[in-house]
Amino acid sequence: MLNGKDNKSDREEPVITIRDLHKVYRSATVEYEALRGVDLTIRKGEFCAIMGPSGSGKTTLMNIIGLLDDLTSGSYELQGIDSTQLNDTSRAALRNRTIGFIFQSYNLLPQMNLIDNVALPMLYGGVPASERRDRAREALQSVDLERWSLHKPTEISGGQQQRVAVARAMVMQPAILLADEPTGNLDSKTSDDVLEIFHELNEMGVTVIIISHDITVANHAQRLIELFDGKISQERILTKNNKIAGSRL
Repeated sequence: MLNGKDNKSDREEPVITIRDLHKVYRSATVEYEALRGVDLTIRKGEFCAIMGPSGSGKTTLMNIIGLLDDLTSGSYELQGIDSTQLNDTSRAALRNRTIGFIFQSYNLLPQMNLIDNVALPMLYGGVPASERRDRAREALQSVDLERWSLHKPTEISGGQQQRVAVARAMVMQPAILLADEPTGNLDSKTSDDVLEIFHELNEMGVTVIIISHDITVANHAQRLIELFDGKISQERILTKNNKIAGSRL
């Protein structure tokens, strides 16, 4: 697919290192601590699922990992770079080249065709115009949607839209794929197709992190991280013989 090189000797290298992470939201009258002393290391090439009930802090953790929100205290290094020392411009540049995002709602721009939607991260990343269209077409081809490249998002199915979102997330060849409820709007067959793409990317060395309520989705991961009340309550390695029972947390 998109990122065919995988130096397996680098797979033990941490890409995410979080220590004593706290996140506090404050208003004029209310203070709420969403994360309370989180310690987490994720290494290159891991396939992780982060789960927890509503209010557990998993969305807040995802936003901090994705450099979409600031921590209140503690430390967060992304590929060895201290995120707390970056200004907004540097954070945006690091996010664009390091992390590909996939969301439940796809977030495709309806006025643009598929190839232009996929090319957007390259526009923000300063990729020359001469390269953008070819790379976007290649990304769509990798998810079997090249023939739809000139169509608008409203002209394809939800499953196809999510595959376009995968192509857009990976077109910059990021080290990390961060997916928030990526199959939440999909039927079971289409969900399996999208998750199979995640497995292919992971086999090529991409670090995959899925945030989900769905245990069936989490069972595709190699490692489960459970949050409760703003803390990591449990971690476990998932194997074929050691899957999570049930359907949703």
